[in-house]
Amino acid sequence: MNTNIPWWKNDTFYQIYPRSFQDSNNDGIGDIQGIISRLDYLQDLHVDDIWLSPIYQSPMFDMGYDISDYQAIDPIFGTMDDFDELLTESKKRNMNIIMDLVVNHTSDQHKWFQEAISNPNSKYRDYYIFKTTSDGKEPNNWRAIFGGSTWDPVPNEPGTYYFHTFAKQQPDLNWENPKLRKEIYQMINWWLGKGIAGFRIDAITHIKKDLDWKSLPPDAEDGLASVVKKGRNRPGVQEFLNELSNETFKKYDAVTIGEAYGLTDRDLPKFVGKDGYFSMVFDFNYMNIDVLDVDEWFRGQNNWTVKELKKVIFKSQNEIKQSGGWYANVLENHDQPRVLSKLIKNKEYQNANAAKALGIMYYFLPGVPFIYQGQELGMKNFEREFLEDFDDISSINNYNLAIENGYSNEESLSIINNKSRDNARTPMQWNNSIYAGFSEHKPWLKMSDEIDGINVLEESSDNLSVLKMYQKLGEIRHDEIISSIITEGDLHEIYNLPDSIIGYEIKTETQSLIVLVNLSENPVELSNEYNGCLLINSLTNKSSDHITISNLSGYQALVICK
Repeated sequence: MNTNIPWWKNDTFYQIYPRSFQDSNNDGIGDIQGIISRLDYLQDLHVDDIWLSPIYQSPMFDMGYDISDYQAIDPIFGTMDDFDELLTESKKRNMNIIMDLVVNHTSDQHKWFQEAISNPNSKYRDYYIFKTTSDGKEPNNWRAIFGGSTWDPVPNEPGTYYFHTFAKQQPDLNWENPKLRKEIYQMINWWLGKGIAGFRIDAITHIKKDLDWKSLPPDAEDGLASVVKKGRNRPGVQEFLNELSNETFKKYDAVTIGEAYGLTDRDLPKFVGKDGYFSMVFDFNYMNIDVLDVDEWFRGQNNWTVKELKKVIFKSQNEIKQSGGWYANVLENHDQPRVLSKLIKNKEYQNANAAKALGIMYYFLPGVPFIYQGQELGMKNFEREFLEDFDDISSINNYNLAIENGYSNEESLSIINNKSRDNARTPMQWNNSIYAGFSEHKPWLKMSDEIDGINVLEESSDNLSVLKMYQKLGEIRHDEIISSIITEGDLHEIYNLPDSIIGYEIKTETQSLIVLVNLSENPVELSNEYNGCLLINSLTNKSSDHITISNLSGYQALVICK
């Protein structure tokens, strides 16, 4: 086995949304001590690296992605001593902690912004983006990702505005200012010095804006144009990212995963190639196949097919291969609906068999698998009847945008039920008690009623459960032979398959791994036979020394080694 590959390349990552993972003090909100209490569970899943969504001090307007102090733990999650204990207990189990790095913006409650907005002569005024106009109107017509203008007025300064890509409570940092960048790097190195293994990096391709600040032709009835056209993946962002990497991550051999929407195949080598800014980036290509516009859900759903899904998966895999880089492969995260509800259109089949088929589909693709909490149980969306049932600010804003664009209340609720980030943020289901073992107190976010059979306690004793399969997948992925095939082999799509079958082979000179997945409820005959050592069959969760396959049942998936 090649011993020169990066330390993280054979790892399995697990994302925790701390607010919803485990509540240890029964206040209805998950916390660090709750995470510590579940580390053995993660070890049984063969998890190597735990990515924590933000636990920094925050007013929680955007659930921690609005940070008011980068070097403090928010009291709802615990203390810095709790965090240090988490580091220690994780290391005892040979697991690493990955933090969420949010440096495109801060909270408007951050001391830098509070000083900047109250004192025009403060040095912190240049840590953010302020503009004064002669006519008193907004500097341009850019629309924020969470809706409305990207500009908000500064109190007691007529005609002066500050800029925000997301919500007005999240003012953007001015990356053009080298003093600001230096402070960011010092903060990052402080965390790395504490012993964390790296970062997932939020919204990082937004840090460079077009400095002409010119308006764009409106793209909706509100007269505004999406900010992503002027504030994402813009020329010059590479210089910032290169400096960021050199001043921080590379000094510590840290693993870094960029949230980098909108990358072209031309951009990939700079981001994740041999000397790229990050270790890897997320492959969002197939995660967003169900929407016409990833930034504005109200524009509608995409009536995709499995054939199109295949095309997207292998196109993105080919692009990352050409770049010399590595993908972080994902089915779910805190910003996405549950994959069962997203990719299985017929609700009758949104069950354990489909969840297992989807898991096998992505788990062995070249790259590193990320599991989002509850994915390994087959958790799914549930319908919310009223706007008051939603907590997510982007859901509420997209509801309002849909209403403004002529959709009815029922249509607008349907749109956000399909795409709401709240779908993935409901509390983890540990057992079938009233609050699913997450807490003894009513949780901060409304839970699904569908808990029976979809919880850790019951699935742990069911050999055909989704959880048992994910445990098996982790075991297989950590086998030295299998991991070497994935990291050193070449991916080949299997073409002579029916439209509902996704198939691929990863080959080295001496061995290969074959994955076959039927994403329909109907049994399918294969034109070729496939034989070898069966590593796992999704319908039985079993393996065997030799198998010959010429057909697949509905939502059946197989992994074969030759």
